[in-house]
Amino acid sequence: MAGALTMAWELTAEQQELVDDVRTAARKTLAPLAEQGRPGRVNRPLIDALGDLGLLARLFPGVGKGSSSREAAAFDLCLLREALASVSTESETALALQGLGAYPILQSATTEQVDRWLPAVAAGDAVPAFALTEAEAGSDAAALTLAAEPDGDGWRLSGEKVWISNAPEADVYAVFARTSPGAGSRGVSGFVVSGDRAGLSGESLDLLAPHAIGRLSFDGVRVEPGELLGEVDQGFAVAMRTLDLFRPSVGAFAVGMAQAALDAAIAHAGEREAFGGPLREMQAVGHPLAEMATRVEAARLLVYRAAAAYDAGRPGVSRTSAMAKLFATETAQYVVDAAIQIHGARALQSGHQLEHLYREVRAPRIYEGASEVQRSIIARELYR
Repeated sequence: MAGALTMAWELTAEQQELVDDVRTAARKTLAPLAEQGRPGRVNRPLIDALGDLGLLARLFPGVGKGSSSREAAAFDLCLLREALASVSTESETALALQGLGAYPILQSATTEQVDRWLPAVAAGDAVPAFALTEAEAGSDAAALTLAAEPDGDGWRLSGEKVWISNAPEADVYAVFARTSPGAGSRGVSGFVVSGDRAGLSGESLDLLAPHAIGRLSFDGVRVEPGELLGEVDQGFAVAMRTLDLFRPSVGAFAVGMAQAALDAAIAHAGEREAFGGPLREMQAVGHPLAEMATRVEAARLLVYRAAAAYDAGRPGVSRTSAMAKLFATETAQYVVDAAIQIHGARALQSGHQLEHLYREVRAPRIYEGASEVQRSIIARELYR
């Protein structure tokens, strides 16, 4: 029938209830725990709470239940990240990193490794990390040089990783290393590496927004055959499958931050009196608010469409995921900046919601593929 389209981005009553429940839990339980955490360190009480609330289990719905389908729906992941980000960015990031670090294990590790790590991750008892980036292999991830040299029936890892979230405090790492020199993306393998493995060390790094992130050093770290992720020299595909799932949800994180900034700007412009009336009656304020609201809604629709496409297994997922991440993260940067402009100097005061968002919103335009990388992916896919 003409006009009878399936609107995947129109939330069902059940999905809206999930969003409302997550926001309530974030306000009452998670945000206070986030505020008590040490800047730049893994907040284990917060992760425990995410597990106790059942939010982490939603990332791994079949783990420990004998189900053959253990991967969260991309759409549900986006709803969780957007809802959390609109209230507590620290809570959102803690949840997202549990998923990002564990998904290579879930998708490609042996049953033994999955059973060892995933129930603990889903319960909030173990902290994973996704160890791909290197100092000279960020956006060009296929250029990584961490060496995996044959050692009997296993390998030894030597080199460094940097800008690794949850490092050096994670309990388990999905590590990507070079098994075939000179082979580019076709010479990379993934491994499961316990955080207490001999020869593995690290240090924390300070960023603009104080997240748990650091550098890892591998000094002949031994990995066994059963700790291989998938097949030898096929690790790059393992990493990209994880990023294809998480890129739309980075967009959802950005949408949540943008919505929080927009809500703050709307409230401030309606209450603040200037030049004989509320700010919202000034065209110089009303028009930016309209632009902000339009961009946020467009970003949300792109994110939902990309997530729905991933869940449906439609072709062109790489393009739609790249579009969602690109547009949503760029939109969030614009909206947060515009909200600060509407608020004036008060928004720059340490501890203000917008000051916090201004620091948080910058990194998503870089990690999991910088905006320039997303544009390159989209351009390439146009000719595929």
